[in-house]
Amino acid sequence: MQGRVPEDLAVVVDAGGVIMVWSAGARRLLGHEPAETVGRPVTDLLTTDLPASTRRHVAEGRPWSGEVALRHRDGNRVVVRLRGTPLRDAEGRRLWLVTGTVPARPRAAPRPLPLWDLTLAQLPVPVAVYDRDARLVGANDIMTEVMGRSEEEMKGLTLWEIEPNPPFDTYDRLQREVLRTGEMIFHEEHDKAPGEVRPHAWSMFLSPLKDETGTVQGVSATVFDTTEQSWARRRLAVINEASLRIGSTLDVTRTAEEMAEVAVTAGFADFVTVDLLESVARGDEPGPLPPDTPVMLRRSAQRSVLEGCPESVVAPGGAIRYPVGTLPLRILAAERGARHRPGDPDLLEWLESSPARAETVSRYLIHSVMMVPLRARGVILGMVHFLRHRTPDAFSEDDLLLAEDIVARAAVSVDNARRFTRERRTALALQRSLLPERLPELAAMDIAYRYLPTGSGADIGGDWFDVIPLSGTRVALVVGDVVGHGIHASATMGRLRTAVRTLADVDLAPDELLTQLDDLVIRLDREEGPEVRGTEETPGQVGATCLYAVYDPVSRRCTLARAGHPPPALVTPDGGVRFLDLPAGPPLGLGGLPFEASEIQLEENSLLALYTDGLLEAPGHDIEAGAALLRQALSGPAGALEERCEQVLRTLLTGRPADDVVLMLARTAVLDAGQVRTWHLPPDPAAVARARKMAGEQLAEWGLTEAEFATELIVSELVTNALRYGGAPIELRLIRDATLICEVSDGSSTAPHLRRARVFDEGGRGLLLVAQLAERWGSRQTATGKTIWAEQPLPTGV
Repeated sequence: MQGRVPEDLAVVVDAGGVIMVWSAGARRLLGHEPAETVGRPVTDLLTTDLPASTRRHVAEGRPWSGEVALRHRDGNRVVVRLRGTPLRDAEGRRLWLVTGTVPARPRAAPRPLPLWDLTLAQLPVPVAVYDRDARLVGANDIMTEVMGRSEEEMKGLTLWEIEPNPPFDTYDRLQREVLRTGEMIFHEEHDKAPGEVRPHAWSMFLSPLKDETGTVQGVSATVFDTTEQSWARRRLAVINEASLRIGSTLDVTRTAEEMAEVAVTAGFADFVTVDLLESVARGDEPGPLPPDTPVMLRRSAQRSVLEGCPESVVAPGGAIRYPVGTLPLRILAAERGARHRPGDPDLLEWLESSPARAETVSRYLIHSVMMVPLRARGVILGMVHFLRHRTPDAFSEDDLLLAEDIVARAAVSVDNARRFTRERRTALALQRSLLPERLPELAAMDIAYRYLPTGSGADIGGDWFDVIPLSGTRVALVVGDVVGHGIHASATMGRLRTAVRTLADVDLAPDELLTQLDDLVIRLDREEGPEVRGTEETPGQVGATCLYAVYDPVSRRCTLARAGHPPPALVTPDGGVRFLDLPAGPPLGLGGLPFEASEIQLEENSLLALYTDGLLEAPGHDIEAGAALLRQALSGPAGALEERCEQVLRTLLTGRPADDVVLMLARTAVLDAGQVRTWHLPPDPAAVARARKMAGEQLAEWGLTEAEFATELIVSELVTNALRYGGAPIELRLIRDATLICEVSDGSSTAPHLRRARVFDEGGRGLLLVAQLAERWGSRQTATGKTIWAEQPLPTGV
């Protein structure tokens, strides 16, 4: 701010820099009363250091003049041109009389001046002339003001002798270059002149002065203040920088940080904060601002020219409350930006409402503030604050327009990021809802898993896994990957997972289950048009891969089949690691090609690792390198499954995955021989009574006499059904685990059907009776026929 200095301004300062006298003019200019200033150091009133030439003259005890930036009582900066005159008190100590008036120079008697001399003296730009030794010959009034010295003080001196500080060494060198070559030099500089407190952009023309023979006799320096043009170029650069850098990601917080970084690094503001509405920070849809209600925002980003943002009174992520009637809330309601100085009543009221905020403004000499609403698509998203304390110029109306342009560009990117965050969160919630929330407790194996959605900007994928308890304490492990990304892939994944569970309940063999699943994928692809898939792909190009394994803890046999899925890795109890050599099988959705199952015998405490291709194809390595890393991670010392999962992910993933990743580790267990009892029965009706007797004795041995009656009825009905409708070989098996399981196998592949017998029917009630007595029952096909099974809960207290 350039103030008009009262003519009677006068301040007396002693040699130690303490104010002794404070005039009425000084009070009118700066607002401080004499009682507030007399006895205080004069440095308390300075907002920046004195110009270099002024400091040198003060140290030498010589008169000085120049621009000085002072602090008004209301916190504003006042830049005035002052003159200091040295005095002596009665004891000979030095005093300084600082006045706001410039005494008129004694002038010689008027004499006619040539028009050229008048032109040179009255040019509105600084001009100086130097001789062949680069020593000053003359300078106009504007140049003396810029240099902070009179023409008499500078005459006969070189630029380096006048001001022995950079960049005057450069100017001196350039002048001598012009004198040597006779060629004009154009030079641009951005710096403070010795007689000023604010930096300027200067354009200098150093031109040779030649006589009629062409001999260089001197050099002229013409200087133009191009600060405004420089600021205009900087503003355009800021807009260009904002267009390139803001919105590089679909992350709300990162987009806010980019906006703050652009404004500060481009030199537009010294401190910038971005505060978003609570709903926007969460990624939710913002609503209209409620009238007469405080608004809560959250600090999403801040940036400062000072290390660590010491000006901030709210940490990133912290909450900010705009009470009703305060300046920020009025600006949000008006949906227009505004600029203020600390002395403005509205801003002063806002600052005084927070002692920490007011203290920060005073400590860091914040002298100009802009508040600009962050608004996109007609909805307020938050508020951006621009502050200046190191840049001496206050924000102008052009700066406000530029800030509104930057914020408008950023607001669209913030809103896009918010929408993406919301949609991705919805899709991710959908996908997670389709995956198991918790794993069942199993006697057959211990299981740990990790599911990592993609960390890139792409939509989530269709990877899934499942653990399905089967009859006879067996367990099915499933890992699959739907082709594509997004909501459609997640929905398809959910349908396939439901289908696998349904087919698993039928107890199909792995290869038969994949065949049925393949038919389902083909039907789904035919039923869905491009408008459902969101693509112009033709049918047959959408599919999935899948691995299905069934483990029996009684026999320790594991049957596996895969449909284009990566093979599982097996870790034996002695630490050996190998990938199982399973028939690859075609991906689901191709149709017409068979699936093959393989059966392996597993030792107790073997470890199966099932995964999707996103684990092996992580950024930084191909699938072969990924397989080698997985082998390395699994070959480490055995430990808890959760720790092993983390070890695998640390080894294979150096950052967020580029595709969804599923990892499932299963450590096998074996049922104790005392928990299983098997009998082979002859195809003789008398075997029914014998089977009941043997079952009863076994229950008594297990201490399950309370279940004896129901179990004997179930055994009787199932064995009778096998004798009547099945054939040899007939086998009865009892398994005691978390439940009591009764299984009867026979050589017929005919599946039983539950039906209700009519009043006069002699049969047809057996399976109905079994269904009433058992908690669950069913049948499954075997290599030699079928098995009918029934489960009962163990008696209370067992």
